[in-house]
Amino acid sequence: TVRHGFPYQPSALAFDPVQKILAIGTQTGALRLFGRPGVECYCQHDSGAAVIQLQFLINEGALVSALADDTLHLWNLRQKRPAILHSLKFNRERITFCHLPFQSKWLYVGTERGNIHIVNVESFTLSGYVIMWNKAIELSSKSHPGPIVHISDNPMDEGKLLIGFESGTVVLWDLKSKKADYRYTHDEAIHSVAWHHEGKQFICSHSDGTLTIWNVKSPTKPFQTITPHGKQLKDGKKPEPCKPILKVEYKTTRAGEPFIILSGGLSYDTVGRRPCLTVMHGKSTAVLEMDYSIVDFLTLCETPYPNDFQEPYAVVVLLEKDLVLIDLAQNGYPIFENPYPLTIHESPVTCCEYFADCPVDLIPALYSVGARQKRQGYSKKEWPISGGNWGLITQSYPEIIITGHADGSIKFWDASAITLQVLYKLKTAKVFEKSRNKDDRPNTDIVDEDPYAIQIISWCPESRMLCIAGVSAHVIIYRFSKQEVTTEVIPMLEVRLLYEINDVESPDGEQVPPLPTPGTGSNPQSIVPQSHPSTSSSSSDGLRDNVPCLKVKNSPLKQSPGYQIELVIQLVWVSGEPPQQITSLAVNSAYGLVVFGNCNGIAMVDYLQKTVLLNLGTIELYGSNDPYRREPQSPRKTRQPSGAGLCDISEGTVVPEDRCKSPTSGSGSPNNSDDDQKMNNFIEKVKIKSRKFSKMVTNDIAKMSRKLSLPTELKPDLDVKDNSFSRSRSSSVTSIDKDSREAISALHFCETFTRKADTSPSPCLWVGTTLGTVLVIVLNLPPGGEQRLLQPVIVSPSGTILRLKGAILRMAFLDTTGSLVPPAHEPWREHNVPEDKDEKDKSKKRRPVSVSPSSSQEISENQYAVICSEKQAKVISLPSQNCIYKQNITETSFVLRGDIVSLSNSICLACFCANGHIMTFSLPSLRPLLDVYYLPLTNMRIARTFCFTNNGQALYLVSPTEIQRLTYSQETCENLQEMLGELFTPVETPEAPNRGFFKGLFGGGAQSLDREELFGESASGKASRSLAQHIPGPGGIEGVKGAASGVVGELARARLALDERGQKLGELEEKTAAMLYSADSFSKHAHEMMLKYKDKKWYQF
Repeated sequence: TVRHGFPYQPSALAFDPVQKILAIGTQTGALRLFGRPGVECYCQHDSGAAVIQLQFLINEGALVSALADDTLHLWNLRQKRPAILHSLKFNRERITFCHLPFQSKWLYVGTERGNIHIVNVESFTLSGYVIMWNKAIELSSKSHPGPIVHISDNPMDEGKLLIGFESGTVVLWDLKSKKADYRYTHDEAIHSVAWHHEGKQFICSHSDGTLTIWNVKSPTKPFQTITPHGKQLKDGKKPEPCKPILKVEYKTTRAGEPFIILSGGLSYDTVGRRPCLTVMHGKSTAVLEMDYSIVDFLTLCETPYPNDFQEPYAVVVLLEKDLVLIDLAQNGYPIFENPYPLTIHESPVTCCEYFADCPVDLIPALYSVGARQKRQGYSKKEWPISGGNWGLITQSYPEIIITGHADGSIKFWDASAITLQVLYKLKTAKVFEKSRNKDDRPNTDIVDEDPYAIQIISWCPESRMLCIAGVSAHVIIYRFSKQEVTTEVIPMLEVRLLYEINDVESPDGEQVPPLPTPGTGSNPQSIVPQSHPSTSSSSSDGLRDNVPCLKVKNSPLKQSPGYQIELVIQLVWVSGEPPQQITSLAVNSAYGLVVFGNCNGIAMVDYLQKTVLLNLGTIELYGSNDPYRREPQSPRKTRQPSGAGLCDISEGTVVPEDRCKSPTSGSGSPNNSDDDQKMNNFIEKVKIKSRKFSKMVTNDIAKMSRKLSLPTELKPDLDVKDNSFSRSRSSSVTSIDKDSREAISALHFCETFTRKADTSPSPCLWVGTTLGTVLVIVLNLPPGGEQRLLQPVIVSPSGTILRLKGAILRMAFLDTTGSLVPPAHEPWREHNVPEDKDEKDKSKKRRPVSVSPSSSQEISENQYAVICSEKQAKVISLPSQNCIYKQNITETSFVLRGDIVSLSNSICLACFCANGHIMTFSLPSLRPLLDVYYLPLTNMRIARTFCFTNNGQALYLVSPTEIQRLTYSQETCENLQEMLGELFTPVETPEAPNRGFFKGLFGGGAQSLDREELFGESASGKASRSLAQHIPGPGGIEGVKGAASGVVGELARARLALDERGQKLGELEEKTAAMLYSADSFSKHAHEMMLKYKDKKWYQF
């Protein structure tokens, strides 16, 4: 549908001063058009060749693009989706520079060989008029002048063309007489040329950092030479050479001195200095530093006429990774506040989530707190790029995109109605101490850089609770508040999450503190006491132990309105081994719980009481019901999952899948005595086990995972998904999976039936693993109000185990009508406002959205669990646990992302596979609805960021700087044309400047030129057919595709058909006329020859 963000690898820039539309071309052949805020458009050249130059047909609603594959394209901007009308492919020459004079239909095209060809932009055909390089330069010159780097006509005389060659030669060419009037020669190479509006002077920028100003009628030497950044030597010698000035612009004002604006030209001794734009105005010189390299810049002027005072008011600077507009009218040259969503990549995006149909009060709430974060010092003027018109808003539901970044920041974006606007930015790293030097950060070995990078985001739009997992194995829980608070002590927990190895005996009987018994509570600051034995082993063995990767600040933290820290949880090092990265995360505001897992195990935390409820290795979750063979594969008794078991289960050769099994069928409700006994045994077993571990032998995957770095290009971290990719491709025992572990890959809080014999749903947690197992954990929650803060949450196993093929990706629940049963949530309320006790108790009671067990839910009403894995999907009836529907999604590939979403008043499963297919299935029947090839998985960026949301929407990060949104909804596709903005609006062209009485009398005004007379076929003949090939574009048909159906659409189609018929008839007429002309010419030549030889004898021939 639409693309947001900064154009990746920009290469060209153009501006229409009448329509006020900005165009940016990229090295990948993309074209981005920007009008007023909210009016944006993305187009793509099919060849993918780099855009080297863009030229607007000013106020005509058209644009010419020149590509690195020597092709010119004419774009029609008068339709909502611009399309190519004509293309012209040069066969024998390389295009280096193009120039289209204002209100002209003849485009000058300069080439690498130094020639200039002329193209009619209406028909996109070549004129027979050619300016050859050897005619332009001095006849005595022995060397080639180099490629064309500049073409422009004299502002006061359209018949004079200024041609700049790379070597340093500039030629003023008379178009009528077809010869050079003047030649200007300089020793240094030329990068750009610009005219003074009176046409009597021009300025050149050179490779030695100098500017030369030339009088048109004095070609022998420059009128003035300036080195803007050169050190002036006392002896009168030449200043030291500087870096090349890549571009210069010369703009005049009525009221004062002209502006000379240039990029580059800095002194060579300014090592490490940032790229600069220099603005010279009279005697003042301002050097404006930029954050990135300057690709191009344009000066925005009040008039489109080159022969009038330009009156510059702003400069558009296209940087490598940013777009900056500088206000020339204000002192200090402040920049304009950029209203476009071009800062997605401010720090590299590491993950994103997409939420459609959010609560209506959410966007205003986020906007109000985000508005306070805005920087000061911007220009007070309106954004000058103001062209186009907004489309009709046909979608009424709010949409929010959340992006997580490498620097630990999180951005909330308003994505409603195909627009994008930043709402609020949260910096998660500010809770941690910044490491000043390498010695000061011994614990961040888990990553080379970006230790705060966001990996997973779990957000509840209704309660506004936010939970993030970072790359340094840290989890932060945030609550939304409109009040500013100062937190004296940041609540913090440290969790020692281990991979259980049953056969390793502890030589000295030392024990790690066991899982806290429910009801006993835990140290709010850390579940690991300071006197833990591992602290001493850390010093004696030299192994780092029991320390987190990051250090939380111990000073008071001022928290602005917005998201404020509720709790920080960190996994700690174990016997010299850094904690494994978190692979799954879920938060539930109604229960006050957060749960997360990695390849070692799972931990559950009560963030209201700040206690750890569950801390188990993945194997321990099974208890005695472990269905997998887990054999030690080395004499060290390091018990890890065997490769054979992994591969067999992954490929589905061992597990019978027709009916999902539960090894234990619990009886009664989760509160009966049998279940209490089972829970006590479960906890006792964990207590008895010794947890003294030696340093484990890690495999390559683990090493790479720990050394994960997230630079701009988002290096692929070999995480759980990569391991599962290996499993799906290999069934060899000696494969990489021999050493891999069973990780937690999916977590889902819900109220459902946990056992076969349950008569009513109860709160529980469903856990999915990378081996395709789903386990159910029962949650026994205390009553709401004060009791919730005093009584413990009791966690117990249900014994239910379900199995699928491939790693579990997503779980959801449907009721008997097929409607989605959302997780329970607490409605948002302001926590920082003191309330009456009664009100406080009332508001603290859990008010879940899903139906509570004590309400009208009948015993006969069951639910359906929908489980999606990398390979298949299943719908399981609850409480019977019978598999009623099953769908093998893919055999040869694997699912990267699966989401259960609403679409057209129904629920479906949407999947994106690694082979590039987007598939949707109906629920609960899992009947295939859609299977379309969309794009191949070319990099891990797509895999990490692709996500679906409600109403048939999806997105992914298409480049390091851009988000691509797409839709698979028919309704959205039909409305899209209306929602898109208009790029072209009818605007009257400003009046041309008056010549004045004396200029008219003495001929001092601008001289016009009849280019048709010069370049037309009758005057210059036809161009060589082999020089360039004309390719008609699909632009006309595209306009009809966007037309509304019905009478208007039919009329448009009929009109187009008539136009095409007329065009064909016109072409036929032209061909007939050409043939008649050719026949007439042949007849004339034959007659002349007959007259010449009529009276000669045969021997005179």
